[in-house]
Amino acid sequence: MVEKRDIYLDNSATTRCFPEAAALMNELFLEDYGNPSAMHHRGVTAERRISQARKTLAGILKVKEKNICFTSCGTESDNLAIIGAAMAMQRKGKHLITTQIEHPAVLEAMKYLESQGFEVTRLGVDNDGLVSPEEAAAAVRPDTILVSVMHTNNIIGAVEPVEEIGRAVKAANPGLLFHVDAVQGFGKAQIYPKRMNIDLLSVSGHKIHGPKGTGFLYIADGVRLVPLMHGGGQQGGLRSGTENVPGIAGMALAAQMLYKDLDADREKLFAMKNRLIERLSTVPDIVFNGRTDETAAPHILSVRVRGVRAEVLLHALEDRGIYVSAGSACSSNHPRPSETLMAIGVPQKEMENSIRVSLSVMNTMEEMDAAADAIAELVPFLRRFVRK
Repeated sequence: MVEKRDIYLDNSATTRCFPEAAALMNELFLEDYGNPSAMHHRGVTAERRISQARKTLAGILKVKEKNICFTSCGTESDNLAIIGAAMAMQRKGKHLITTQIEHPAVLEAMKYLESQGFEVTRLGVDNDGLVSPEEAAAAVRPDTILVSVMHTNNIIGAVEPVEEIGRAVKAANPGLLFHVDAVQGFGKAQIYPKRMNIDLLSVSGHKIHGPKGTGFLYIADGVRLVPLMHGGGQQGGLRSGTENVPGIAGMALAAQMLYKDLDADREKLFAMKNRLIERLSTVPDIVFNGRTDETAAPHILSVRVRGVRAEVLLHALEDRGIYVSAGSACSSNHPRPSETLMAIGVPQKEMENSIRVSLSVMNTMEEMDAAADAIAELVPFLRRFVRK
């Protein structure tokens, strides 16, 4: 009997590790297991693995190897960028700018800084979740030290005009820093920090078919950050702690694999996403949050199913081996209305009706058809049990 394969459509929460990356990590756990700070052969070999990973990632971004700082995740990368920059630059000013639709790793870091005496301006977005570069520039003041705008929204897949925003805010105040949370964008789009006016760029390994517990932060030349962790002085004292050599190597290999055929992968993702849109558009009272054309992310689709709570539909699909999300997995332990859905104007009575379907290159067109069939079958049935 052939075992039925699950259909995993929650790739914005986490991805399955590429087998090649997992195999490399296993090799390093068992063979090249030395501490990269050690001076003997095994330590030197481990350090070379880190150097090679740094070279790979720097090559993808077209930056210098020294600009890459390894972290434990996207959240740490965001916190090091935002809190580290704010603390380092506070003598120049205490005004920060971000948006209403950022990931909690950014929003909560900003709240912490407010408790430390900083002032935060949160920009609104249009109904597609897009930030206006002109409004961002208008919010800049002489005491603005940092602007943080995500590359790709993790709930609706809006791709922000980060290059234009960076250009606009730096024209308004050349001394500020521009941070971009690229956790959902890296591996799905070409991102060149120097060309796009980006001073700080956050990435997470487990969103790109690398291992959990890995990430990195791009730091432009001349940017000073106050470290969040203190200890052995690794990575130039910016991020103390013994480096996760297997994780770093696995993350870099996964990134290399994604960027090897990026155009073909994007085409595949858009084709699968468009198939879902086409099929789900025939189901009554289903609408899509944000843009659905190719100006949006190729892998994220936010589906609002009127008359059915997202959590109910999620579990009904799970019973059939289909996995989607009712929101951001990073904050699922603290249920609350989505800041993104509120910001784009979703009616209050429909705030609990949206699921997120997020794809990866490991998905297939057949899985899209199976998921669409299941949703089309379940939605009319579930609507019969809606409280009046």
